[in-house]
Amino acid sequence: MSVTTESQIQSGFSAGAFQAFLDRRNEPDWLATDRRDHWDRFQQMSWPGRRDEEWIRTDIRLFKLDRYSFPDQAMGPAPSSGPAPALADGVELGGYVASTNGTSHSHHLEDRWAEKGVVYGPLDQLVQSHGDLVRKHLFAKAFDPCADRFAALHAAAWTGGTFLYVPRGVVVDQPLHSMSTMADGNVDLSHTLVVLEDGAEATLMCESTSVTPTGDGFHCGATEIVLGKGSHLRFVNLQDWSSGVWHFAHQKAVIDSDSQLQWTTAALGSRLSKVNQHVALVGPGANSQVNGVMFTEGKQHLSYHTLQHHVAPSCRSDFLYKGALQDKSRTVWRGMIKVDPSAQKTDGYQRNDNLLLSHTVRADSIPGLEIEADDVRCTHGSTTGRVNDEMIFYAQCRGFTRQEAIRLIVSGFFQTIFDRVTIESVRDALGLAIARRVREYD
Repeated sequence: MSVTTESQIQSGFSAGAFQAFLDRRNEPDWLATDRRDHWDRFQQMSWPGRRDEEWIRTDIRLFKLDRYSFPDQAMGPAPSSGPAPALADGVELGGYVASTNGTSHSHHLEDRWAEKGVVYGPLDQLVQSHGDLVRKHLFAKAFDPCADRFAALHAAAWTGGTFLYVPRGVVVDQPLHSMSTMADGNVDLSHTLVVLEDGAEATLMCESTSVTPTGDGFHCGATEIVLGKGSHLRFVNLQDWSSGVWHFAHQKAVIDSDSQLQWTTAALGSRLSKVNQHVALVGPGANSQVNGVMFTEGKQHLSYHTLQHHVAPSCRSDFLYKGALQDKSRTVWRGMIKVDPSAQKTDGYQRNDNLLLSHTVRADSIPGLEIEADDVRCTHGSTTGRVNDEMIFYAQCRGFTRQEAIRLIVSGFFQTIFDRVTIESVRDALGLAIARRVREYD
């Protein structure tokens, strides 16, 4: 007769492990109650199936949740050495947050911003000191725990994370930075919550990376962005997990009247990524620009589903995604512009361009429109093609090697994105990261 030990009960993502996870945390009663509700929902839901339209091109049958366990605050200190932040090189920061395996280990905010009421730091710590503020916004507008089973799991078990709150009319003119690092075989369930009140401005740069370039891991995260009237946010997220990481995320921004969002997202790492990126324009005059960069190699699979939801009239959304693929990798981009009946005078644009760097890659591009208003301007487009051999020959005739020529062409392909990014350190970091990955192909 087999005997179930306490360690087995508390391993993986079992009910016993969840209770042990709650017992380890010193959190307000309201948060513990919410976690239990979301856990019950998680247990009742099924994993997405291959027949689901959203998942029909992304196969997760090899993903096994029981290989991983709940994040543990006792996993130890930050590694003594690890990847240096790429986005903040040479930048004078107004604050930073650093975490490892979903556990925050250092953070700072300049006094000048704290004195103006800005709140910035680890979410799981600020839920203690600013509980009423966090409770008001957490999962309130920009995250749906019922979206799928990954969302329910995240809502039940998130740890670490980042919280940024900027009061009405405060302009934070120094960039803020967040760095999430994951060791081999670990889990990161961090949550990013950004709230800008009316007339506020800020810049937040978030990057996620692994200690080793080929390590295993599981990331199940979420990003919530809530912009008040007349606010302005420049938000950057760089995903550079190692080649063995399973990456799932729900990201949403809710943009009110006359506010502006510039969102730059770069997907370079992971074994498989499935990300839902949603922008809702809920107030007249709201404006959003999303710049997406994808570069894949090996057998990577990156799947990004974007939604531009025009709820209010006279709003503008501009999505541009570019992907370059080499080796046997694959990308899936599925975009939708949705215009509600009340959203007259909408200006919506989406485009996806793909550059194929080998004969064994695949890029699926599915733009879409769902328009219920009659006074709008909505356009979409997609291109996919290979590097022109004549361009390579032209560069080689001028002294470039074949690999240098390909790297030059790839850099030029992404230049349209780089020109839209208004943060110099981000442009430089993305350009360098992509150039390092480009290899010669036949």
